[in-house]
Amino acid sequence: MSGTALVILIVGLALVGWASARTRARRFRASTARRFSSLPRHYGWFVALCTVLPPLLFLFVWALTSPALVTEAVIATPAGAHLPPPGFERGAILAEARALATGRMSGAFNPLAEQLAPAYRDAQARYDWIATALVLLLAFAGGALAFLRVRPDFSARTQVERVTMGVLLAASLIAIFTTIGIVASLLFESARFFAIVPITDFLFGLHWSPQVIDARDPGASLGAVPLFWGTFFIGAVIAMAVAIPFGLMSAIYLTQYARPTTRRWMKPVLEMLAGVPTVVYGYFAALTVAPAIRGFAVSIGVSWASSESALAAGVVMGIMIIPFVSSMADDSIAAVPTAMRDGSLAMGATSSETIKKVLVPAALPGIVGGVLLAVSRAIGETMIVVMAASGVATLSLNPFASATTVTRQIVDLLTGEAEFDSAKTLAAFALGLTLFVITLLLNIVALIVVKRYREAYE
Repeated sequence: MSGTALVILIVGLALVGWASARTRARRFRASTARRFSSLPRHYGWFVALCTVLPPLLFLFVWALTSPALVTEAVIATPAGAHLPPPGFERGAILAEARALATGRMSGAFNPLAEQLAPAYRDAQARYDWIATALVLLLAFAGGALAFLRVRPDFSARTQVERVTMGVLLAASLIAIFTTIGIVASLLFESARFFAIVPITDFLFGLHWSPQVIDARDPGASLGAVPLFWGTFFIGAVIAMAVAIPFGLMSAIYLTQYARPTTRRWMKPVLEMLAGVPTVVYGYFAALTVAPAIRGFAVSIGVSWASSESALAAGVVMGIMIIPFVSSMADDSIAAVPTAMRDGSLAMGATSSETIKKVLVPAALPGIVGGVLLAVSRAIGETMIVVMAASGVATLSLNPFASATTVTRQIVDLLTGEAEFDSAKTLAAFALGLTLFVITLLLNIVALIVVKRYREAYE
């Protein structure tokens, strides 16, 4: 039985158990006037959860272990005796046989794979029937045991709440363990890189050229300072020079000057910019903004201006993060107590003076927090810089010159043909770890600032 059909069957059994337990609970509640700690639906949910959770947990574990069991069964067949020793060739033959058995391929390059395909098919069918039997047994056993516990003295509500809390805890732990896994993989691969290239050469080196790494001194070509500068120049200077003025001014207009009807449609339209896919921004930067900026530079006498300039990528990135700045500034200004604004106006100050000298200073912590969050979003952006920025690492203050970023180089390093254990490929993990630390620190600072702001006015 397929996995989808099995899940549907389990859900059906859970619905039957839910209805049966609910009916039984209603029956014994109707036979007495005593007060109960649980409602009939609590008994129904208890039986349904006991019917669903054990088989689903088993299916999750089975999905992780069954491929290895099927492969071992295939290797144990007479045809499996002709397989080469464990390695890449053996794995390729087994993968081909598995694809033939499941119908993903109609023919194989290796004749041995065609011989192993029937064995794969038989082993998979056998283990599928075993899994089906175990799943149904667990569903029936769990549902039956739970149904027998539906009695007047049983607190089903407490049990359902405990199970629900356990599910929520498991969901939160998945996110935590995923983060730990990401950090651990970055640390492990970065440690391998720093065993080849000294960390001082990487963090303080001024030359980045992974295409011409010298095996005797790889650190001489893997100095990441030009990448850090390009990331800072594009994401934190040019992008913020666009995002901060437009975002702050739009927030001031929407909170202080716009009519309610105008705000009602302008704010969603502005926030739609945050929902546009970044690849669309990349196309916009590469096909529209970059040629326009280069044409402008040539018209003012800068004939050597690059079509992959830092200015093109930074301007489009700034447009992309305007909603981040605007939304945080909007919330911060709106959260300033009305008494402060009214008091300023009562003292004779104009609306512009009130905004400049009362509202913006009072909302400044929240605005700064929004700006820091926007910076962390900008320096981690990939698609815009991949499509609009250059791959040449330079140290220049000229916005019309070529520039690259950490994220662009990570993409270039991991899409090449270099060996995985080479310094060139491992450098991507070191760059990723550095970028992770920078964005983490920015987020921590932003959250601290926003928290202090909220404490002041809540």
